Amino acid sequence: MAQDSGTRTLISHAQLRRGRGKAIYWTLLTVVVAVFTLVFLGPLYWMVTGALKSGQEIAQTPPTLFPADPQPQNYVDAWNNLDLAKLLFNTFYYATGAVLFQLVLDTAAAYSLSKLRPVFGNAILGLMLATLMIPAMVLIVPQYVTVIDLPILHINLLDSPFAIWLPLVANAFNIFLLKRFFDSIPEDLMAAALVDGATPLRTLWSIILPMSRPILGVVSIFAVTAVWKDFLWPKLVMPSPETRTVSVGIYAFAGGTPMNVVVAASVIAAIPTVVIFLIFQRNIMSGLTTGSLKG
Repeated sequence: MAQDSGTRTLISHAQLRRGRGKAIYWTLLTVVVAVFTLVFLGPLYWMVTGALKSGQEIAQTPPTLFPADPQPQNYVDAWNNLDLAKLLFNTFYYATGAVLFQLVLDTAAAYSLSKLRPVFGNAILGLMLATLMIPAMVLIVPQYVTVIDLPILHINLLDSPFAIWLPLVANAFNIFLLKRFFDSIPEDLMAAALVDGATPLRTLWSIILPMSRPILGVVSIFAVTAVWKDFLWPKLVMPSPETRTVSVGIYAFAGGTPMNVVVAASVIAAIPTVVIFLIFQRNIMSGLTTGSLKG
C-alpha cells in the first residue's frame, strides 16, 4: 500500500506516472470498461436493432449487426397488435400501488425498529432478514394458497391488485435499508423533538421523512422495478387478459406473433424503467450510500 496526500491506494501515484505503469494501468482500465460495456449494453443493442429487422433477418444465423432494411413499422404493429397501452397501464397501476404500500408500511416498520426500539426488536429484525435466505420459488406455493383463500376473511384475491401488492409489502430488504438510514439520523434530533412535546408519529412526519427522501426514492424505484420485471407471480394470480401485466401480456401474445414484433414490444416495455433509472440514478446511489455512514 502506498500513501500520497492522505489517500491510500494499491498502486502509488508515482508508479502510475511512470511510463510502463501508466501504460499498464490505462490498458487494464480500457479492457475492463470495454468488457463490462459489452456485457451490459450488448443485449440492449441486440434488442433495439432486432426490433427493426424483418422476420427472416432476425432469425438468420449468424445474426447481422445492423438491420439491412430498418422497419420502424414493427413498433407500431407491436403497440396495436399486443394492446400495449392496456398492458402498460395495468403494470403502472400495480407499480403505483406497490410503491404506496411499501412506503407506508415498510417505513413504519423500519422507524419502529430503528427509533422506537420495541421489545425483541433485534430478534424480529433477525427473523425478517433470515427470510432473505429463503429462495423465492419456495414461497410461491404457500403464497398462492394464501391468495386463493385469504385466512380469516376467506376471500379469493385472484385478478385483484392486492394479490400483487400484499406479498410485496413484506419486503425485508427494503425494511433493512430504511432502518439503516434511520439509524444514521442523529439521536439529538429525536431528543429535541421529544423535549418540544412531539409524539413519535409527529417526529416521523416532520423530521425523519423529510431527511429520508433519498432512501425513500430508492425504495420506490425498487418497488417499481420489482413489479415491472416480475413474470411468474403475475402470471399465476392475474389469469384474466384484462388484468395482465406487460411481461405476461407479451408472453401470451408471443405464440402467434412474429419474433421481430415481440422484440419491438419488449423494447417499448423496457423504456419506462430505463428512463426512471436514468432520471433517478443519483438518488439511487445517494440513498444506498448515505445510510452506511453513521453520525
